Amino acid sequence: MAYSFFIQMRMELVITGLIFLLLFFKLGKPVSNEVVLTVVSIALLLTTSLSFFGEQEGRQFAGMFVTNPLMFLQKSLLAGAVYLICLLNYDWLRKQEHLAEFFILMLSALLGMFLMISSGNLLMFYLSLELSSIPVAALANFELQKRTSSEAGMKMILSSAFASGILLFGISLVYGSTGTIQFASLPAQLQAGDALQIVAYILFFTGFAFKLSVVPFHFWTADVYEGAPVPVASFLSVVSKGAVAFIFMNIVMKVFLPLGNITYHLLTILAIATIIVGNLFAVRQKNLKRFLAFSSIAQVGFILVGVLNGSTLGIAAVVYFVLVYLFSNLAAFGVVSVITNATGKESVDDYKGLYKNNKLLGWVMAIALFSLAGIPPTAGFFGKLFLIMAGATQASLGFIVIVALNLVVSLFYYLRVVRAIFMDNNEQPLEKVNYSSVVKLGMIICLAGIVLTGLIGWIYEYILSIS
Repeated sequence: MAYSFFIQMRMELVITGLIFLLLFFKLGKPVSNEVVLTVVSIALLLTTSLSFFGEQEGRQFAGMFVTNPLMFLQKSLLAGAVYLICLLNYDWLRKQEHLAEFFILMLSALLGMFLMISSGNLLMFYLSLELSSIPVAALANFELQKRTSSEAGMKMILSSAFASGILLFGISLVYGSTGTIQFASLPAQLQAGDALQIVAYILFFTGFAFKLSVVPFHFWTADVYEGAPVPVASFLSVVSKGAVAFIFMNIVMKVFLPLGNITYHLLTILAIATIIVGNLFAVRQKNLKRFLAFSSIAQVGFILVGVLNGSTLGIAAVVYFVLVYLFSNLAAFGVVSVITNATGKESVDDYKGLYKNNKLLGWVMAIALFSLAGIPPTAGFFGKLFLIMAGATQASLGFIVIVALNLVVSLFYYLRVVRAIFMDNNEQPLEKVNYSSVVKLGMIICLAGIVLTGLIGWIYEYILSIS
């Protein structure tokens, strides 16, 4: 029994041990930031690789914690994303006075996401969700000397509290109408015609919509991304959204399966609204962080298209897309981090002529944006193709046509930035930006992921096999 506990919770235990180690660093003799970064990076690499070894099926704590190969893979993707954030933001991180505190908060949020993915009942899910949300609000306010960072932290905590309140109200109604909080028991207690259960589900769904930045619950996103430090914005954009998408997909497709008709209508409306609004607002943005924020909102709309499928095909498409999105968005944020750290510039106009003196940064940003736009042969093309194919099995032809047309709209604003980097003239183009080899390694890993994930067919087949 004890052996099974350690094996099934090995990823959570590594992250917990790392958090305690960082606490000991703060209590004992001062440790350099380079040592902290090295220890954290090694632990994250270990966590990422642990998902592929040992027992992968099991239950703990009377079903409160459950795990399977797909959940292990999802956790591995999140841990790998945090590892890439460490690499891509290495120059910014090593200059921070309170680096240990930064990682304690980020790793606590990551631990909450791990537990949220493996939640076996509503209580475990809600506690894990709070653990994954509250530290991120503190991270958004990490640069205390900047007013925009304080505003980002305040908006993050208020929006999270509001979303959590709605979600908790929905959970209480679910429990009141079914008499159970166990995910395994809920489907048998749900009835499609029960008005109270429908209201409870809509409230529950709304709480998720806030966390995912689904329109019209997206208003906090751009302001928080702009005010937060770039590593935190990238964490919110990739890791936080990926974790919520995973658990949202699992709950909607399995736990609330009897309410599938309501789910279909909600997803159809919200997916279209999210894609259109995300695209239209992204077109207008001048700040790169706000631009990537609205871009991420549009990408969430495509994730909802995949969730529409409601089968293993939809699950595989969503997980594969998150993998592709991980490499693409982190690469784009990596370039923003390097330039912001060196010059403090975040405007699209500041990137005009970037390729002239910074060829690698120009290519990394261009390939990342090509992938986000879904241009072949990047992995982003295959990611969106699989999502649309999965959604097409359930949705109407008109719905799929609208989604496809929005792909064309997204090309405009992504290629606008690429044009600025390679073709637009700038009287004062950015001088050559110096950054460490660690950051360069992170960019190379992201580029390799963008290209190879789309070309190596067995990656999607493996995800499909365990879905």
